[in-house]
Amino acid sequence: MKTVNVVAAVICDSLQEKKSIFATVRGYGEFKDQWEFPGGKIESDETPQQALVREIQEELDTKITVGDLIGTIEYDYPTFHLSMDCFWCEVVDGELKLLEAEDSRWLSKDTLYSVQWLPADITLIEKIEKHMNY
Repeated sequence: MKTVNVVAAVICDSLQEKKSIFATVRGYGEFKDQWEFPGGKIESDETPQQALVREIQEELDTKITVGDLIGTIEYDYPTFHLSMDCFWCEVVDGELKLLEAEDSRWLSKDTLYSVQWLPADITLIEKIEKHMNY
């Protein structure tokens, strides 16, 4: 089975506070209309952190700082294996503009489960919840 290596940004209001996180709705493909963390594929000449900075600039027209690794999700979809490094991130410049996603929402600890997450992304929610504050 083919492995796809990607990175995901768990953009929070503040790397110190972590009271809310930013999620987007996929606007295309098999999982259209499901919620995910923004990010994308790692190019051959990039570190995961560099890939995240580039992807968020492309998808959301925003500059971020990349914080700690939350975890790596290993998930088998029907046609490929996903390996996704997920990092805490914070906006450092710009407004979050949806250039590819259909919708977005800031989610608090109380609303993390109020959206329909992609199958791989939902596996990270419990870990994120433990690090969020009210």
